[in-house]
Amino acid sequence: MSDILARLEHVSRTYQKGKEKVEVLHELDLEIPEGDFVAVMGPSGSGKTTLLNLLGGLDKPTSGTVTVGGSELSSMSNSQLSNWRSNHVGFIFQFYNLLPVLTAHRNVELPLLLTSFSSKERAKRASIALDIVGLADRAKHYPRELSGGEEQRVAIARAIVSDPSLLLCDEPTGDLDRDTADEILRLLQVLNKDHGKTIVMVTHDAQAAEFAKRILHCDKGTLEAMEAA
Repeated sequence: MSDILARLEHVSRTYQKGKEKVEVLHELDLEIPEGDFVAVMGPSGSGKTTLLNLLGGLDKPTSGTVTVGGSELSSMSNSQLSNWRSNHVGFIFQFYNLLPVLTAHRNVELPLLLTSFSSKERAKRASIALDIVGLADRAKHYPRELSGGEEQRVAIARAIVSDPSLLLCDEPTGDLDRDTADEILRLLQVLNKDHGKTIVMVTHDAQAAEFAKRILHCDKGTLEAMEAA
């Protein structure tokens, strides 16, 4: 049985909206084993992105605990969380957030500037990441010279360049056509199966969710398992 990489215990998240308190997540319990690939579906405002933010240490629960890789995130300071994220988590978003003035290689290398790696080691790791996503031959190209699918592959390479154990994907195919989206989803499957990455993906797309090992439905602050893909 796989070890548990991430665990949420009795997690609630409440936001203040004017004079009203809005509970986005309610007493949530969730275990994500190492090597899992989870798709989280649900209507807008159901708490999906809040869940990702909690797992990635971008937000803290109002109550309950979030533990990832043995680290209890809600007890960490902001600086500790920043350092933890740079080593343990890769983020992939709907929009690629590539810097247009940098080549694909430089965009991928960017997160490593926060580490103690030498310039030679940073360049090596960026090259390996681009090779994994099938873009070794596009390393010197700028974002404007790439297709949407290629830009997302660069973004994925950037997310895995520090060799994180957890990939958090927020609508990673939302801006892509069906064929290109499926290519990206197959790449995520390869990262999960062949490279051991644990993946949590938020999506509105039922076809995208089918690429995951299991599907959870988020609604009114709670999670419910759906039929496995």
